Amino acid sequence: MPVFTDVRPRWSRPASGGAHPPECRVKPLPELTAFLEGLPEPHILFDAQYRILAANAAYRRQFSPQRSVIGRHCYEVSHHFAVPCDHAGESCPLALSRQSGQRERVLHLHHTPRGEEYVNIELSPLPGEDGQPAFYVEKMEPLRVAHSQPDAPGLIGRSLPFQRMLALVARVAPSQASVLLLGESGTGKELVARAVHQASPRAGKALVAVDCSSLTETLFESELFGHERGAFTGATATKPGLVEAASGGTLFLDEVGDIPLPMQVKLLRLLETGTYRRVGSTELRHADIRVVAATHRDLDRMMADGRFREDLYYRLCTFPIALPPLREREGDIALLAPALLERVAAPRRLQLSASAMALLQVQPFPGNVR
Repeated sequence: MPVFTDVRPRWSRPASGGAHPPECRVKPLPELTAFLEGLPEPHILFDAQYRILAANAAYRRQFSPQRSVIGRHCYEVSHHFAVPCDHAGESCPLALSRQSGQRERVLHLHHTPRGEEYVNIELSPLPGEDGQPAFYVEKMEPLRVAHSQPDAPGLIGRSLPFQRMLALVARVAPSQASVLLLGESGTGKELVARAVHQASPRAGKALVAVDCSSLTETLFESELFGHERGAFTGATATKPGLVEAASGGTLFLDEVGDIPLPMQVKLLRLLETGTYRRVGSTELRHADIRVVAATHRDLDRMMADGRFREDLYYRLCTFPIALPPLREREGDIALLAPALLERVAAPRRLQLSASAMALLQVQPFPGNVR
């Protein structure tokens, strides 16, 4: 039996005037609990006082295999807080939903049986007979591409600027939108591009990185699109390009601001039409790629100076993400320094003294994490 007559996509949505039609209002608690139990993703149901009323099997497996959470407050279970998240300096999806009356999404750092984990939260209000929210349901999805512990792979951090950046990664990764990563040199743009790829439906295919700063005008087309045998002097065999190598996956255009102006139109055509031709061929090929681009350059100024095409910029910048410099990531040096020390001096098992860590935390680090 469905919980709602109209489920779009899963929970009720308000009508155009803001009120929920009667057929979209919440069913009794036992029916809600039974519905949640069959969902594959972790879900919890709670009331306006943050008290958990139900937790489905997927939630119990991933987040609470040993202890029941029923009757406990969500902020106590997930954060070990004594007060709601918004009273403890965190974003609270329930508080946001009360203000907006809509579904809300946030990224939280949760305590789990495996330690702290980043978790995507999607909260939906469920209207009662009076049209006001009677319950709230949260869907949870762990974000495996980032961690708050120094011994973990991938992106590492827990500062607010890092979490804001990570929330954007989590928001855009499931889509097919082009992403433009903006930030100073050394802020980890390739790691973020890899995180976008790994958190996307294309994660099972290749992430192909292109260093645009190393491609001359003569090499750009043949490297990106490939060439046929005999297309030019030295082309002794057919060679697929990097676009073809990234088929089904992600093409990462690093330092996209360094692409020569005459070559920008060829990249624009690929993005506009999704098609390309190998050098020396008339056959039109279709590209099945998701594009993530990155640059440390000021593209706005380059467009004003006529050095970067405005139409290409808007194709690349469907979803911009600004990467914070290390000097703005307060507290993250204490995580990054041991992680980097482990990588460069693992056999020696070196550790940083308290005085060394204190000294590191007041440095400007113009090269950032590099």
